Amino acid sequence: MQVKQYDSVLLKNGREASIVEKFSETEFLADVGSSPVDWDTIAITVDQIEKVIKES
Repeated sequence: MQVKQYDSVLLKNGREASIVEKFSETEFLADVGSSPVDWDTIAITVDQIEKVIKES
């Protein structure tokens, strides 16, 4: 799976996330949440991603 910075992804736990930083092909920093009020920035790996739902 090819994940790029600013892609929107569906995580295996059902949450949607936006990739804000790509450190490598397997490690990313992502914002999860529905709006700036409840966004949380988390570190994720490619193993936690179900699929890319919107490419940047």
